Amino acid sequence: MHLSLVQLAQFRNFEQVAFSPCKSLNIIHGANGAGKSSILEAVHLLGFGRSFRTNRQNSVVKHNTDTATVFSRLIDEDGSEQKIGCTRHKSDGFEFSINGERTKKLADVVRKIPMQIFTPQSSDLIIGQPMLRRRFVDWALFHVKHGYSDLMSAYSKTLSQRNALLRVHLNTGRAIDVQQFNYWSESLSRYGNLISDARKTYLEAINAEVVALYSQFIPEFKIELRYNTGWDKGMQLEDSLKLKQSRDFQYGYTTVGPHKGDIKFTVNGLSASETLSRGQLRILVSILQIAQMKMFSSLSNKSTIYLVDDIAAELDIKTREHFLDLILETNTQVFVTAIETSQFDFTNKYNDKKVFHVEHNQVNEE
Repeated sequence: MHLSLVQLAQFRNFEQVAFSPCKSLNIIHGANGAGKSSILEAVHLLGFGRSFRTNRQNSVVKHNTDTATVFSRLIDEDGSEQKIGCTRHKSDGFEFSINGERTKKLADVVRKIPMQIFTPQSSDLIIGQPMLRRRFVDWALFHVKHGYSDLMSAYSKTLSQRNALLRVHLNTGRAIDVQQFNYWSESLSRYGNLISDARKTYLEAINAEVVALYSQFIPEFKIELRYNTGWDKGMQLEDSLKLKQSRDFQYGYTTVGPHKGDIKFTVNGLSASETLSRGQLRILVSILQIAQMKMFSSLSNKSTIYLVDDIAAELDIKTREHFLDLILETNTQVFVTAIETSQFDFTNKYNDKKVFHVEHNQVNEE
């Protein structure tokens, strides 16, 4: 799977831009502020439905205009072509299109273009909030496990209902409907166990891949991934919900469950976030993403698209080369940005690649 055409209109500083990437390695270079990251941001919208640079999504719309558009042609593994588009309206949010059919459902588009991204902020996967690590696992399960998206939606709705009852009690002091509360608690436990089981199974499978890859970069470190369910170890979720019920009433929200789950990374038995240097953390994140792509490919028989923003700032040249070698082995289409092409002299060994220069709000193939 790869993008054969990317078109931008009124996106950031670009008025009208179109380029045809190759199905393997695409190097995008240019001076600071030229718009390299904006190109990746546009592609990222197709795979995630949001910017990776800001929470102010309207900022992708060019100044003094009302809409920004990204259009692409996607070539599937069987050679068939699909047209995928994304439009950001300042007044009405995002709108997506698949082969001319408009939709507001993000999942419809995201499922079409599985994508990963590596940026200067990617170390947050290890040192940041647990939500980022839950997203890492849920991304894979969303793409490879049938019905996982519906399961997550059902859990989220059930959690909202249970929390609503807890808030009413906290804010008013009124007694709650015990039968209704027990119903939502039992439903939460049922959905929560299914989510937790899926996450644990996936992490057990990817752990071996991560260990094998990490040994190629830093062989003296033994890495391990462990899933923290989000409730008391050794207990069933149903029992933990009952045990924490009084605390839930006190706080006004559900304090245990897979929405509190986390992934623990250890190196030689110690916390990775406290043991590894910044550079070693970047290597670990890159390995996690490569392992993710390998697992995705083996489970779905599909490839992914991988975006790398400012790779030279994140990885030294030796690591950079090995990193790209491993990614390209997975039959992944790669978009990588750099200030100078000299930062990629080692890519002369790759036959299937294109180089694009971003300058004066234009993208030119070299």
